[in-house]
Amino acid sequence: MPSIRQIKLKTQFNFRRYALTIDFDAFFVFRLSEVHKSYFFPYLCTLICDMNLNALTAISPVDGRYREKTKELAAYFSEFGLIKYRVRVEVEYLITLVESGIEPLKDFPIEKFAELRACYLNFSEEDANWIKASERITNHDVKAVEYFLKEKMTSLGLEKYLEFVHFGLTSQDINNTSIPLSLKEALEDVYFPLLNQLIGKLNELKVSWKDIPMLAKTHGQPASPTRLGKEIQVFSERLEKQLAQAIAVPFSAKFGGATGNMNAHLVAFPAHDWVTFANHFVNDVLALDRSQTTTQIEHYDNLAALFDALKRINTIILDLNRDMWMYVSMDYFKQKLKEGEVGSSAMPHKVNPIDFENSEGNIGVANALLEHLSAKLPVSRLQRDLTDSTVLRTIGLPLAHALIAFKSTINGLEKLLLNEAAFEKDLEANWAVVAEAIQTILRREGYPKPYEALKGLTRKNEAVTQLTVHNFIDTLEISDTLRVELKQITPQNYTGIQLVK
Repeated sequence: MPSIRQIKLKTQFNFRRYALTIDFDAFFVFRLSEVHKSYFFPYLCTLICDMNLNALTAISPVDGRYREKTKELAAYFSEFGLIKYRVRVEVEYLITLVESGIEPLKDFPIEKFAELRACYLNFSEEDANWIKASERITNHDVKAVEYFLKEKMTSLGLEKYLEFVHFGLTSQDINNTSIPLSLKEALEDVYFPLLNQLIGKLNELKVSWKDIPMLAKTHGQPASPTRLGKEIQVFSERLEKQLAQAIAVPFSAKFGGATGNMNAHLVAFPAHDWVTFANHFVNDVLALDRSQTTTQIEHYDNLAALFDALKRINTIILDLNRDMWMYVSMDYFKQKLKEGEVGSSAMPHKVNPIDFENSEGNIGVANALLEHLSAKLPVSRLQRDLTDSTVLRTIGLPLAHALIAFKSTINGLEKLLLNEAAFEKDLEANWAVVAEAIQTILRREGYPKPYEALKGLTRKNEAVTQLTVHNFIDTLEISDTLRVELKQITPQNYTGIQLVK
């Protein structure tokens, strides 16, 4: 029986005496026996290269497998998003030029401002495709945006003012404003709210678990007991501090002409205060922070600082993931079961901590990208080379991987079921941890060499139990009152100050 293949492509393909019409909207079914493989497959491979992009054909998993978790970022970091932000900056620049009062624009009809802003407010895929088609001719993405706006202005009857689109600017005046603007709004609209959701979940859990005593582990060995809620608060507090640092980093933008001196602006209108104009446009209109002295491009120092801050946030969450993974492996937590889920293709009993593992993996990818961005972007040859251009196109990727990580960590935390019996069992099996408490009180009382006495009790290859501790206390030459005080100390109550309020 000959094998059957289905191809979903839009083209007409003529091969020798076979005329095959393959339509995107319908499957064309053919038998390989009807067409000789060695002749057909090279053509087939060419056709397959033109497959429509979707979650199954995307190369990057952030646009494929994880699309549902990252789609909020498309408006900011997709090609469509970048073009839309460029159009927005160009439009707002033209309007600000009009408002500056330069002579050739004094009769510009300000009632057209709303229609100009509609160019980006109502920006469509059709508009983006027009710009991409223009770019294929110009081989210049920002110039294509300029031509698009001139086309729109012509349709609005504004032909007289066409040459003030992109007036005096270089491409990086647009890129180095539109990209930080898109990053700023992506962080404010998507990233920071999700991170705050994760912090909120941790704060909820720390309160719920604030009175759960837990055996601490330092160097993997039993240590002075703590409380579970406090250990969760360690992470929420760290994240809150690093989030505040990330928010404090300015979104710097370059806006100063071909080499940062506003040469073209000054030669055209020498009496105009162009520095004040540029500061107003960037700082007030776009709500960014204009870098005053630059080359052709932004120096990216603050962008590097921001990426380093995001990397630290990711590292804290990675640390949290590993701790929660360990607690699950120690049976401190069970995990909620989901009907139909499979933990292992071979072992039916498995319920794996996959959310924490998924988060850890995505954070690794995100931090590798952030590290490259923060190390590379501040370095550029002389007044500018092009290496920043291709790198800047990737800034959405580490945020996408971070988004996947945040959501996975939240899912993992939501699944946790406290197994108090395991906490109690661990504490009861490790009475040696009260040795610190006993020797400290003995020091308070002036007892000779208490540390050495407790060391002799606890550093043995045999179990230390409540009975052995109490028997040891009975051997001490101390008052009965002090003896009672020492015997009241247990692994369960020797947990220090309650730090969760």
